[in-house]
Amino acid sequence: MTKQELLNRTKGFAIQIIHFVNEIPKNSTNNVLGNQLLRAATSIGANYRAACRAKSKADFIYKIKIVEEEADECIYWLELLEETTQYPRISVLMKEANELTAIFTQIGKTSKDSIEANRKSKIVNRKS
Repeated sequence: MTKQELLNRTKGFAIQIIHFVNEIPKNSTNNVLGNQLLRAATSIGANYRAACRAKSKADFIYKIKIVEEEADECIYWLELLEETTQYPRISVLMKEANELTAIFTQIGKTSKDSIEANRKSKIVNRKS
């Protein structure tokens, strides 16, 4: 998946969540859960955009971890809404939140491994 595709996907997820939150019945519980979900979901795309503009690999990894945490937080809020409301659409949103979490977890791991491999390579090269 390209950077642009992932930017589009995170934005699309945020838009789906915006529509979903606007559809759920308004009561004190749903308002709190919906607002938390909305903040986390819109934060995924915003923080991924920031990660794409990172000043260093370490900065990129730091920002990607934030994206991963926000995606995982969406899963939590969706789980609570799933257990307290009767919206079949939650399963589709849950699937996307899980996929985004897995994608950003892998990006973070791959990036971290790349930095570690690069450090080891520099150490080996100095001994040569």
